[in-house]
Amino acid sequence: MAWWWEDDPAYQAVVRAFVDGDPEDHAGGPLDVRAVVAMLSRESKDAFAYDDIPWDRFPCGPETRDNVARLRSADANVVYGALRGVHGELANSAWSVAALAVPFLLRVAADPDGHHRAYALELAAGIVQWTPGPGRCTRETLLRVGDGGWRYEPSAYVGTWGIEAARDAVAADADLVMALLDDPDPEVRAAAAYAGVVASGRIDDIRDALHTRFRDEADPAVRAGLVLALAQLAYVDPAPEHEAWTQALWADPAMPPAVRVSAALGWLCLTDAPVPDDLRAVLDACATGETAQLMKSLPWMRAVDYDGDTALQRCVLGLLHPDQAAKPVMDDPWGRPPAFA
Repeated sequence: MAWWWEDDPAYQAVVRAFVDGDPEDHAGGPLDVRAVVAMLSRESKDAFAYDDIPWDRFPCGPETRDNVARLRSADANVVYGALRGVHGELANSAWSVAALAVPFLLRVAADPDGHHRAYALELAAGIVQWTPGPGRCTRETLLRVGDGGWRYEPSAYVGTWGIEAARDAVAADADLVMALLDDPDPEVRAAAAYAGVVASGRIDDIRDALHTRFRDEADPAVRAGLVLALAQLAYVDPAPEHEAWTQALWADPAMPPAVRVSAALGWLCLTDAPVPDDLRAVLDACATGETAQLMKSLPWMRAVDYDGDTALQRCVLGLLHPDQAAKPVMDDPWGRPPAFA
């Protein structure tokens, strides 16, 4: 007996194109999600015209389309369920259809009257952000954006194309994302920083916007998140001055503890140099339970521990003593979503 999805026309088309044929023959064509996202006009995105996307070309497309259609509901519970639906496709490694939702996720976040705006931003970024799984925190993984390899979806679609499409979608709407760095909601500001660093272009503009926000930011948790975002950009686009900036922050006793801790974590990921004694002293003094509680809601922390409760402890142990780091807990790809209002 065939599984239900084996009778699905989209699945059959993917098998013919990517299993029986050469995927590169379809680059730029109607089955290339990167091309589909790129062809979506700014007018269609701003009008939330999700039916301008050919959802039925992609496995799980109609289901994702239905979830996107519910994102602008006046009922917060309906929006939350729709986001969970897109999250579920991502958890099932359907990067392509999740990428098709990115322009609309960003507009949900940009709507001051929208619901679960920070979750929408974090979900858009999560298509790209490489999460090593709870407990797997090392100098090589904490700030990594991608694993560098090819990914394939259960349908055999080239999942790497979906990840690239999501990065391109964020880059195309970089102005929208950067504007959200000034949003009144601190959770949205932190999520905007997390989303901005995955863009495929305009890196210098995004870095400048993050630095500007950092200088003006008053919320200590958001400031810590901005430091992690800037360190992550430096991990992707390395330069000596970026490493020096993080070092200056963690070495500055005038900086708040969470900022010094984030800068120390960032510096450790940007260099393979031996850990200096003064950095260890900073972490001993600043990586307290109070700091861990303050930082637990940051997306980078939840990538290490879904609840965030043990994230900072795991980060410090994994970065300073990788041989002593706790074994990873069960890696649940569905995870516990952020409980943003």
